This record gives sequence, C-alpha cells and structure tokens, in this order.
Amino acid sequence: MVGRMEVARRAGVSPAVVSYVTNGSHAVSAATRVRVEAAIEELGYRPNAIARSLARSRTFTLGLLVPDSSNPYFAELSSLIEDGAYAAGYNVLLGNGADSSERELSYIRTFIDHKVDAVIVCPSFDFSQGFDELEKMKIPSVSTDRIWSQSNIPAVVVDNEGGAHLAAEHLISHNRTNFACISGDDTRSLSHNRTTGWKQAIQQVGIQVEGNHILHEDFTLTGGWRATMALLEQDPGVDALFVASDIQALGAIRAIVDSGRVPGKDISLIGFDGIELGAYLNPRLTTVTQPLAQIADTILKLVIALIETPDAEHAGSQVLPTTLEIRESCGCTPH
Repeated sequence: MVGRMEVARRAGVSPAVVSYVTNGSHAVSAATRVRVEAAIEELGYRPNAIARSLARSRTFTLGLLVPDSSNPYFAELSSLIEDGAYAAGYNVLLGNGADSSERELSYIRTFIDHKVDAVIVCPSFDFSQGFDELEKMKIPSVSTDRIWSQSNIPAVVVDNEGGAHLAAEHLISHNRTNFACISGDDTRSLSHNRTTGWKQAIQQVGIQVEGNHILHEDFTLTGGWRATMALLEQDPGVDALFVASDIQALGAIRAIVDSGRVPGKDISLIGFDGIELGAYLNPRLTTVTQPLAQIADTILKLVIALIETPDAEHAGSQVLPTTLEIRESCGCTPH
C-alpha cells in the first residue's frame, strides 16, 4: 500500500507537507500543493480517514433523520442533501424514523456514537429527548420540514400557511361550492399550518366549512385514499378538495376514481409538496411546490457554517416561499 513517505519522495517534500495538503491543516504554497496532488494521483495514495479525522477533529459525516424514507418528498430531499454534502466533502448517514419516537432516538444515539459532525433532522410527534441529547452533546443540528418550538435548534421550513392559502384561492377561482381538506395529524405544526392557511382563505370569501369536512390521516397513499372515501361517503357533493401532502393526494385521486368520479372535473383537487411523480399522473397533479433544491442548499450551508465556525453568530430559522404549480387535477388545462 502506498504511504505518505512514497508520496513525499515523489513530490520532493516532507511527509508532514503531504499531511498538510491532505488534511488542509496548514497553508501550503500553490506550487507545492500541485506537486503533492500530482504525486497522490500518480501513486493512487488514499489518506487514512481516521488520521484525517483526528487531525481536523471531524469525521466529515452528517446524520440525516427523516420520518418516512419511502415518502417521495423525503426521498427527493434526502437525495439533494446527499448530493450537496458529497460535493462539500461530507458523507451522509441516513436514518428512517418511521414516525416512531423510540426509533428516532435510537438513530440519534447511533449518529452520536459514530461522531457525526452535525445532524439534520425532520422530527415527528415528540422529539424533545432527541433534541435534548443533541444539545447536551453540543452537536451542530438543523431541523427541517417542521418547526420545533421547544428547541433552540434552527429550522429550515417553507411557508406552509401561505402555500395552503394559495391553493384555497385557486380552488375558489373554479367557482366550487363544497370545500373539504385532508391533512395530517393536527398536533404537528406542518399539518396545522396548512389546514389553517386553507381554512382562512375560504372563510375570507364567506365560505364556511363543516368540522367533518376537515379530515386528519397519515401522510401516506392509504391515508389519502381512506380519508377521501370516508369524505365522499358522508358528503357525495364535495367538489373542491385540498390535500396537505402530495402522497395523500395520490391516494385521494385513486379514491375519487374508485367512487365513480372524475378528478379535475367532478372534484377540483390540489396537493402540497411538488414531488416529481405528481407530473406523471392522469390527471397531472396541481400542487403547492416546495423549493426542494433551495431547501437542501439552505440546510447544508447552515450546517457547514455551524460546523466550521461554531462560535460565530449564525442565521436562525428560515422560512422559504412556495409556488403553485397548476396542472389538470384542479380543473385547469395548462398550455
């Protein structure tokens, strides 16, 4: 196996200079760096990862915890975060919390045991103990998708209330009269804010919503299908439906078809998230789109800043805007 000594001899420098280049721990002239990097390339030298970590007090590893890795939204976001982290020189350990506080805490402890440099987490119902452990171990952390009011950890989220407001306004423009909403657990800030934004928009134009027209179900295909079937059974006249996640909206479209109705014609439907799959449905899904690339980029910039300058003052929680992607499921005919 090629070692530092061989690289040093080939480049005409000391072994210490090879370490300076590979670890980035000391300034090295541009000409020397070029010679060392050329020798590394020619000899196929691979620096010892443990030694590199010790030299810089880092493992160049991030922990990423999501509530459901099978959900297309989190799959797409995870992929973007991993790509960005890799480009920045970090590897990512992925944990699927499966909406279980116990499982999430187990992953957090695994991340801590593996000495990750930072953690990115999308918390579920009760993540207080997980945040407590991260703060106790002084591990830089960023939350995403939902704001956790009981923690000082910064969050990167979107304007859930404003996005749902956009969806409701568009449904109103279709002159629908019988509105309903399917959302997730209302104890979560994300679900609550999306439901609130939708409700406020329709109430502003004098439309009142019955309590049984707001259903809360799992953020899953089955949850969306089940809620929509129950909704149409209790009120067959529903003609406008806001669904607070695209994965639920896919199930809702299936339920509308199963009930003998035509999505976009008999019932105007809008989802929320902007997953890629929505553009390939029939009808294609009108949805409130989250800026996934911007979310991933913002998270990584914040995380890396927390790692590299822990004593500096950093940006706090950030709220990013959403846009409405108009397709056919709402009843429009995009060009």
